[in-house]
Amino acid sequence: MTHSDDVRRFLTSRRARITPQEAGLPVYGGNRRVTGLRREEVAMLAGMSVDYYVRLERGNLSGASDGVIEALARALKLDDAETAHLFDLTLAATASPRVRRKRSPRALRPSVQRVIDAITAAAWVRNDRGDVLAANELGRALYLDLMAERTIPPNTARFTFLNPKAQEFFADWERSADDIVAVLRSTAGENPYDKDLTDLVGELSTRSEEFRIRWARHDVKLHRNGRKRLNHPIVGDLELGFEALELPGDQGLRINVYMADPGTPSEDALKVLASWAATQREITATLKEKQ
Repeated sequence: MTHSDDVRRFLTSRRARITPQEAGLPVYGGNRRVTGLRREEVAMLAGMSVDYYVRLERGNLSGASDGVIEALARALKLDDAETAHLFDLTLAATASPRVRRKRSPRALRPSVQRVIDAITAAAWVRNDRGDVLAANELGRALYLDLMAERTIPPNTARFTFLNPKAQEFFADWERSADDIVAVLRSTAGENPYDKDLTDLVGELSTRSEEFRIRWARHDVKLHRNGRKRLNHPIVGDLELGFEALELPGDQGLRINVYMADPGTPSEDALKVLASWAATQREITATLKEKQ
């Protein structure tokens, strides 16, 4: 799919979900061919000519000013993630060849590993396509089956859609799957020429109908914080909050930190998991000494 196709499908999908009533427009007659807004209605709401909006929706964002994009975002009632995605698509339309060669980071500074090792909560470092580049001991224990993936580095999207254990692990698998695809779609808008990302999307689209359906929706999301409900193979049910912390010196890298609310069964379960992980480390060290 070309960049123009991405733009066209994103704008048409956002236009289709808004009714004239939601946009504050009068509705005359009962025979509308579209459930959402017409192109001329979007153009009117955005304060631009119909011809210009049609050009934008066909995928030609080149030369569109920030003011035009902001007006379009307001007309289509885009949220923060969708607005950022539209700006990313606009930037990509005029990206230089040097910028287009950017790829997801796959290397990690040693000091970052020391930082996450110092965190008592479960933590890992991921790049913007979902590769897990490092984790602390509790982070590895929390995502035990993900960390056991044969593909190195393990990838959250690949695990979610291709490993049957994921549907047991994520208590709300549908929501987790929606979120992961929406984050990948946001990344694709920001960095559409990342070959690693393109290869991942191609693999998942070929091997997973669930992924393919979600990818076609063009939903986007900024996955900065939230809650996870997990069915852990060692300690059972967990309900955790998470924060995704950007590493300013490493574009595209984030530290994900997972924590339980104080005084909850999930906090107790995490303590048990930490103890289990420490025991496994000691057993491994003992076996190595005997070899």
